[in-house]
Amino acid sequence: MSAALLIEQLLNGLQFGVMLFLMAAGLTLIFGVMGLINLAHGSLYMIGAFAAAAVAGWTGSFWLALMGALMAAAMIGALVEMVVIRRLYDRDHLDQVLATFALILIFSEGTRFFFGSLPLYLDTPDLLSGPTMLPGGIEYSKYRLFIIAVGLAVGAGLFWLIARTRIGIQIRAGEADREMIAALGVDIRKLYTLVFALGAALAGLAGAMIGPIQSVEVGMGEPVLILAFVVIVIGGIGSIKGAFVGALLVGLTDTLGRIMLPQLFGLFMDASSATTVGASLASMTIYILMAGILLFKPSGLFGGQS
Repeated sequence: MSAALLIEQLLNGLQFGVMLFLMAAGLTLIFGVMGLINLAHGSLYMIGAFAAAAVAGWTGSFWLALMGALMAAAMIGALVEMVVIRRLYDRDHLDQVLATFALILIFSEGTRFFFGSLPLYLDTPDLLSGPTMLPGGIEYSKYRLFIIAVGLAVGAGLFWLIARTRIGIQIRAGEADREMIAALGVDIRKLYTLVFALGAALAGLAGAMIGPIQSVEVGMGEPVLILAFVVIVIGGIGSIKGAFVGALLVGLTDTLGRIMLPQLFGLFMDASSATTVGASLASMTIYILMAGILLFKPSGLFGGQS
């Protein structure tokens, strides 16, 4: 593998990782603060993607599409929390799983009803279309660099929000002792709604930004949700730092595995067999990574830290 190809794949892994971070950050916030297993989080990713495609189709503006996706996901997330999720906090995890799985079906069929079964497509904005030249003469997609920059900026903003603001203090206190902060006068219901809406907005943003890279279709959020759960298990449930590190590990491991494993097996077998075996094992690498980390850190890399 040439140095240029390796750098390109590292950037692809970084881009994939920051997308997973946007999903996993909201998911780990919701679980850490509320103790809620939210299987419908992938549906909010899908809603963000469809909202972006719809707004882009109406206005022709990618930037308005991003704003529309953020607002749509946040508003629907807040509505779902107030109407459905609020009734699940004192129920066991099986009830939460069943209820949020039902939400997946409702969102999927609702999306199919409004947008149809055919995939939609988002165009890359002119400003970010085409490649750019990186140091060393390496060409790389402007849009993927934009995703990396936005993901890192959102991550920095989220760290600041959690560590430096009053609402961040309340969120961290809610993770530690929700009864105590309620006794101190914090409106726990509003806090939960805010956290759920924030997590939904992050998922919606991730879905909107992936639209120009892949088609927007019903059910697109579930595979990403599985990877987001892997990320928070690796990083530690409830930890934003863990979600960030875990997402980068998963993104780089998955991307490099799909490139390097077929080449590795190509040293011992014919090209067709090496591609088949390598691709099969590449899809397992992130789960092998998760199992290896949990052997030594059963609570994840940053379990118990915000």
